[in-house]
Amino acid sequence: MIGEARLDVTTPDGHRFELLAQLPDRPIASLLWLPALGVAARHYLPFAEALAARNIAVFLHEWRGNGSSSLRPGRHQDWGYRELLQHDLPAAEAALHAALPGLPMRLGGHSLGGQLGSCYAGQRTDELDALYLVASGTPWWRSFPPPRGYLLPLAYRFLPWLADRNGTLPGRRVGFGGTEARGLIRDWARVGLSNHYAAAGLDADLEAGLRRIQAPVAAVVFDADWLAPASSMRALLAKMPTAPSTLQLLSSTQLNARADHFHWMKSPQAVASALLHHDD
Repeated sequence: MIGEARLDVTTPDGHRFELLAQLPDRPIASLLWLPALGVAARHYLPFAEALAARNIAVFLHEWRGNGSSSLRPGRHQDWGYRELLQHDLPAAEAALHAALPGLPMRLGGHSLGGQLGSCYAGQRTDELDALYLVASGTPWWRSFPPPRGYLLPLAYRFLPWLADRNGTLPGRRVGFGGTEARGLIRDWARVGLSNHYAAAGLDADLEAGLRRIQAPVAAVVFDADWLAPASSMRALLAKMPTAPSTLQLLSSTQLNARADHFHWMKSPQAVASALLHHDD
């Protein structure tokens, strides 16, 4: 049997959100899962159910500004990587451990969630049981194949400008993310231009933290996903040289769905199996 739960979380700076949990009777590990930019946690429930059926207790994080989050970005409400790494993720992890104490913890994410999950993993004092990355990778423009890679620096300059001018990034209108905080877009774009992870206002050395990660990394990419090509994932994995890693490229045939950035979420069985392959 798989039980469902909603855990109320409040961060030190007053942000409130819910963790959606799928809890098997006899879990062997817990997983904190981080969504892609602009995607609410509830959209990962089929994926969480697929993992819970394999005895992984899954807790779906909610980013600021999405779904159950008490905040929405605007001209007078802004945040970036610092708030997500320093406030939201530690609070979510604490709620996970309070709900299921003593279980090995795994961390994972989709797209931006995989990037920030990796950065957070490098800042924790305890080593993870595993790190899962799906359709993720560094946004660094040189890690993308031409000709698209050559155009990305333009986007990394235009989108922060648009967010500053508008007060938020109107992601639905431009076809990238949702309504996003301008500080978040600035932090993301800076990585895309420099290939250096940093958070405005945060003194921690995120790149050094990535190099310290030793947990096994299971990475999955899709062969029709131009937003996260295999080369981008390899560039992210290269930042974790002491972590043993596997990288699997899945096709539409393997997924039983179009193998792009988002369709796997409705047909997640193959992804769940690929991530757990290292357990066998």
